[in-house]
Amino acid sequence: MMSKNLQNKVALITGSGRGIGKALALKLASEGAKIVINDLDEAPAQEAVSEIKAAGGEAIAFVGSVTAEGFAENYIAAAIEAFGTPDILVNNAGYTWDSLLHKAEDEQFDAMYDIHLKAPFQLNRAFTKAVTPAAKNEAEAGIEVFRKIINISSIAGEYGNIGQVNYSSMKSALNGMTKTLSKELGRLKINVNCVAFGVVETRLTQVTDVKKTIVVDGNEVGVGIPEKVSAGFARMIPLGRSGTAEEAANGIYLFCTPESNYISGQTVVVGGGLRM
Repeated sequence: MMSKNLQNKVALITGSGRGIGKALALKLASEGAKIVINDLDEAPAQEAVSEIKAAGGEAIAFVGSVTAEGFAENYIAAAIEAFGTPDILVNNAGYTWDSLLHKAEDEQFDAMYDIHLKAPFQLNRAFTKAVTPAAKNEAEAGIEVFRKIINISSIAGEYGNIGQVNYSSMKSALNGMTKTLSKELGRLKINVNCVAFGVVETRLTQVTDVKKTIVVDGNEVGVGIPEKVSAGFARMIPLGRSGTAEEAANGIYLFCTPESNYISGQTVVVGGGLRM
């Protein structure tokens, strides 16, 4: 029987109770990884765990906001307690809170900073501290064991996007963090890469002309894309449509695999060829 590509790897994926994160969790689990699910809400987190276990995989849920004080250290500690030293960290959790500059509030800017830049910084730091002893021991023994950090960005961080000065600024900065950490952490054999998404079908980007909102960290934010805007995006995308959560997850999966061991410091756009 052939070994699976990620057999016994320990993977932490923030925001993995729904959407792209959940699709990635199912994908990594199918390749043998042990998954630490995270979501703001208990129900979707447990549902994702149940699906993984039903398919024969291993997973636990860690419920909470990535912006909460002490989250990063507690999340990593939960992974170690359940499965041992982590191998893969995917900073996927996030949302948008859009506004044109002249209407934008400091609260909106700060919220995007907290979830899209500060939280990944804290998680990347906690992950690195946790794996450093093992990485040093492996190096002394002459063994190469590669671990992975994948930061999730957006084409808004690559090209900018009207109404998203807060979001695009953080995603652009996250790209810079990725490049810097790839240089710092290479000695520990940690690959650090970034996946920037175009238009992907999720709860946050559902096509609707009905005004919908969700509450995240106490903030009520709008979700959904008007049908006319969605149709406009489809015309701009060379492949002619938005991506699915599974297609987006496959883009992340590439950076989780041993085949990407000599790739680091890169940002890959998964967007059907879209350039905004």
